[in-house]
Amino acid sequence: MEVVDLGPEDADELAALFGDHDWWTDRTPAEVHAALAGTDIALGIRDDGTLVAAARVLADGTFYGTVYDVIVAEDRRGEGVGRRLMEAVVDCDGLTELEVLDLRCREGLVPFYERVGFETHDPTVEVDGREEGFVTMNYVGE
Repeated sequence: MEVVDLGPEDADELAALFGDHDWWTDRTPAEVHAALAGTDIALGIRDDGTLVAAARVLADGTFYGTVYDVIVAEDRRGEGVGRRLMEAVVDCDGLTELEVLDLRCREGLVPFYERVGFETHDPTVEVDGREEGFVTMNYVGE
């Protein structure tokens, strides 16, 4: 197994990997191509040339980075492929100096991400002497 950089030329293979996961079956190769073209860091794991895992990161290079689309081929889960991928992600040039590297995941994946160094956090901040919570919001239009 080897860690590789991914780019738009890997879109068909990554789209096929996404297609094996119910969450992402609607992603087309064209959409994955565009996403990879706009991604700061995209890493994959290849085994005998076959893409078996991938992750993307969007980062500003100084303060913040967010990990997206972590996926491991279903038949390769439990073999340490995901751990190897996430170790490569967090050690990637440009990410080790960030103040925050975060991700969102399903509750069932929290133990995995904790084992590779992530932790849940209470999204609060002190403002004018009082604590306020942060809320995640998605834009849906007006």
